[in-house]
Amino acid sequence: MPIEGYVEYQRREFCRDVKCPIQMELMKQEEGSERYEEIRQECKEKCLFTTWQFHHWLIDRGYLIVRKE
Repeated sequence: MPIEGYVEYQRREFCRDVKCPIQMELMKQEEGSERYEEIRQECKEKCLFTTWQFHHWLIDRGYLIVRKE
């Protein structure tokens, strides 16, 4: 549920912004195709970026990480 006045992070926004080569290849495929799923699995298991990089990318763009009490 979005917080009024804020936008939520969109799926793979970081990956597209940093031009992840795996994401670039994924975008060439038809969603749900066999090749798409193979690339998606590679993305899940062998991400080229660290949590630290993602976290700092979020901070640099003004994202907040929030959770319900």
